[in-house]
Amino acid sequence: MLSRYASKNGRNIPQEDKIFGISNRAKAMMAKEGKDKVVNATIGALLDDEGKVIVLSSVDEVFKTLTPDEYAQYSPIGGTPDFKEAVKKDVFRNFKPTRFVEAVATPGGTGAIRSTISNYSNVGDKVLTTDWFWAPYNSIAQEAGRSLTTFELFNEEGTFNYHSLEEKVNELLEVQECLVIILNTPSHNPTGYSLSEEEWKEVVRILNNIPEDKKATLLVDIAYADFAGEEADSRKFFPLLEQLNENVLPVIGHSLSKSYTLYGLRAGAMLCMAKTKEVADEFKRVCEFSARASWSNCPRAGHSILSRIYADEELLNRVMAERKEHRDMLIKRGAAFMEEAEKIGLKTVPFRSGFFMTIPCDNPEAVAVKLEAEGIFTVPLAKGIRVSGASISEEVCRKLPAAIKNAIDSI
Repeated sequence: MLSRYASKNGRNIPQEDKIFGISNRAKAMMAKEGKDKVVNATIGALLDDEGKVIVLSSVDEVFKTLTPDEYAQYSPIGGTPDFKEAVKKDVFRNFKPTRFVEAVATPGGTGAIRSTISNYSNVGDKVLTTDWFWAPYNSIAQEAGRSLTTFELFNEEGTFNYHSLEEKVNELLEVQECLVIILNTPSHNPTGYSLSEEEWKEVVRILNNIPEDKKATLLVDIAYADFAGEEADSRKFFPLLEQLNENVLPVIGHSLSKSYTLYGLRAGAMLCMAKTKEVADEFKRVCEFSARASWSNCPRAGHSILSRIYADEELLNRVMAERKEHRDMLIKRGAAFMEEAEKIGLKTVPFRSGFFMTIPCDNPEAVAVKLEAEGIFTVPLAKGIRVSGASISEEVCRKLPAAIKNAIDSI
């Protein structure tokens, strides 16, 4: 009898998605034991203190008034014209790029990552990112016939390790014609770290030293940018990207899931900042080709919602004000966790803002199992465990460090 029919194609395919699998076990325990007996700190979505998903009421009002033409019709492969203009404004805000910018719609930020890897690296290449990273980067690379390799995110001082980045970029471009580099900032998943302006200057310096006969694509994953403090401040690095040489293409991966609480509508975009029109036109052409060959068209509803918001200044201001309230809530949760961790001597990875905090430890799987037995569900990573401050209350954020420290100390 056949035990396997599907082709692996070099992929390491687990029995279930790790994060969703853990979250499902948390939900099952809640149903059996009661919500008050379980902490589900796995979810990358904003939840209120009662564990219900937060939806911006201003966005929800727009969604509920969409006409059939605004949600039922096929969207153009690259996104509706209004959406593409709106998403450029949403990404860059007050910054006016002088480069050639093209936008292509994607199903969330994930589609931007997949399309960038597929179009700007070769089969068999290694894709470079930080050693603390969002796990699907690895599966997306595998699915595209590439592999993921990493550089050290932090140096001994707990700041960005640009020496490790430089070493790895040089090493890979000795054997590859091109290289995709993924930087998830600001509010990095899983650490909550954000590169400073000075650190960005070092990144630009390193990439501008790439030989002219080699090419690099810098994919900046800004999924959490609107929860990294003031929204204008989180975009201050964009002018630095215009200083990159012609053989380094900046691509921005943008998700509406977090910023507009549209998790289930799968709305996002990828934008290039090309030095020439030819490169920008090519970006649009190849990324739309990949879109057609995979998801074909993105759901139109998200496009219509963002277009409506940016066509109405009063509505846009309401959305931003409401989002600030939730950002302030998230900041308080993160601060509560970090304050308590410091008080009891629980070591954490450097954190600045965002959805997640990470605790380095030996044997993360065992620590996560120990916590799970106590009704606390976290995500074990290669070098630690991840906690979602987005999905638990400030009160729980204060209680959790002690439980985590006890679990680590008991292993």
